[in-house]
Amino acid sequence: MTNYKAKKSNLKDLLSKNGMDLESLERNTNIPQTQLNDYLSKKVMNLNTAMTISKELNCRIEDLYVWSSEKKKA
Repeated sequence: MTNYKAKKSNLKDLLSKNGMDLESLERNTNIPQTQLNDYLSKKVMNLNTAMTISKELNCRIEDLYVWSSEKKKA
């Protein structure tokens, strides 16, 4: 079995790729910019927020982070 952990946010790169900034993401998703700033650094977003942001940025939820994986013995 493999366990995954969100290591680093890709939000900044995804915003740039979509020609957006935090202000426009806030406007389009109703997620406060202070909360979005947290996601740029260290905070991991919950599933509902990740789905909302991924739909707005036209990406998969998995694309929102760089992931690390660790194999666990069953």
